[in-house]
Amino acid sequence: MSLVEIEKVHKSYDKLEVLRGVSLNVDRGEIIAVIGRSGSGKSTLLRCITGLEPVQSGTIRFDDVQVNAPETDLRKLRQKVGIVFQSFNLFPHLTAERNITLGLTVVKKMALAEAKEIARKVMVQVGLEEKLGAYPDMLSGGQQQRVAIARSLAMSPKLMLFDEITSALDPELIGEVLRVLAKLAEDGMTMILVTHEMGFARNVANRLVFMHEGEIWEQGPARAVLDEPKTPELKSFLGSVLV
Repeated sequence: MSLVEIEKVHKSYDKLEVLRGVSLNVDRGEIIAVIGRSGSGKSTLLRCITGLEPVQSGTIRFDDVQVNAPETDLRKLRQKVGIVFQSFNLFPHLTAERNITLGLTVVKKMALAEAKEIARKVMVQVGLEEKLGAYPDMLSGGQQQRVAIARSLAMSPKLMLFDEITSALDPELIGEVLRVLAKLAEDGMTMILVTHEMGFARNVANRLVFMHEGEIWEQGPARAVLDEPKTPELKSFLGSVLV
């Protein structure tokens, strides 16, 4: 049984159709890299998986629960899904530790002492244990993004979604974030990443999905898709990002 099952999903904003019959299954422990030009539907797909965006037709199942069923408790479902965006979305007036413990104490009703211990563990995971007491403006962009990843990990998700999380970072900071993702992959976390980092996709992803004009245009083992693109659209895209 796949962890995520997406079947013939259509999503529109007014008359603009952003997803056109997308189908995709993601197995537990699988790492999927999603690539494509801006406007191809990549970010929208992630948001639909968590129910942040409603779909017009088709079905999305996560952990054997239909995300887009009217009776589904999306707040409960989202506790099992971590999503990290390119903007870090940290609370500027809270320390890194409190940014992480907030969801644990408010959503999961966990005791603060227990939440702080989890915060310490996930900050160790992202290599920032010494920054627990730091406020966001005391951290570099890469460090802020790693705190955002730690905040999601603290909720013990079954699935992590990453939406262009390195695109707002300076080149020298991208590596530190990608190293955290590589470690998560080694630990068996199921991940779907929207990314322009082709080297990372090649080396870490099990499968690469190329989206074009709201459809999955090509998919397969990451290295094979990148080395032998079958369509002119993917060849053109790779030519633009690998120059």
